[in-house]
Amino acid sequence: MIHIRLLPALAVGLLSTVVSAQDASDLAKQLANPIASLVSVPLQSNFDSNIGPADDGERYTLNIQPVIPFSLNEDWNLISRTILPVVDQSDIFPGAGSQSGLGDTVQSLFISPVNPTANGWIWGAGPVFLLPTATDDLLGTEKWGLGPTAVALKQSGPWTVGGLANHIWSVAGDDNRSDVSQSFVQPFMTYTTPKAFSLTLTADSVYNWKTSDWTIPVGVFAGQVFKVGSQIMQVGAGPRYYAESPDNGPEGWGARVNVVFLFPK
Repeated sequence: MIHIRLLPALAVGLLSTVVSAQDASDLAKQLANPIASLVSVPLQSNFDSNIGPADDGERYTLNIQPVIPFSLNEDWNLISRTILPVVDQSDIFPGAGSQSGLGDTVQSLFISPVNPTANGWIWGAGPVFLLPTATDDLLGTEKWGLGPTAVALKQSGPWTVGGLANHIWSVAGDDNRSDVSQSFVQPFMTYTTPKAFSLTLTADSVYNWKTSDWTIPVGVFAGQVFKVGSQIMQVGAGPRYYAESPDNGPEGWGARVNVVFLFPK
């Protein structure tokens, strides 16, 4: 019988009042791994502009992204990754004005070996779900969706290199709304210093199979792990540039600010 249990997240207050450089660096490297056995709550803020047919739209998206690992047995983990967007946008659609509220939720579940392969690869795979949680018609698809997701990466010294991908098809929802068939591809490369400073290059690429177009924002983000009171956290920020975008999508430069709350076991 498989026993599923939540990996314990010890109260951070029980840690010493100072995070050692080695511990902080190890945590920073775990954060570079999307399926690390580490409870974390990232709050990712994205700022985009030049959206819509007149290029005068703006959007702010706060992605609430809790990552919770579960132990299935001595050999396998289950990693839950949730993305719940909170959106504020204006002039995205002609005459539509402004909208604020929740967007659709993307829920991923990865089955991952506890130990890397003999060649040092860390991997995970499982299902991904699209949940129509949007509070405004213009903030979501009004569709239920599902598909496969997978991630693979290798960590060598200060380097983490890998990629995450998924594909979602709509399977139910409002018949008057467009069906969803969308691929997400995210290559990433992170360099982490012994003092827990990280520099990440990534591209959150999306291909819409219904409209045959790419959205490719390429970003470079710097982050630092530190402690405030009893809470360990990482704060990061950086620019991103839309190398490719649909006619009505964001263009030019955007920005990201990321705050991650860490709960080491």
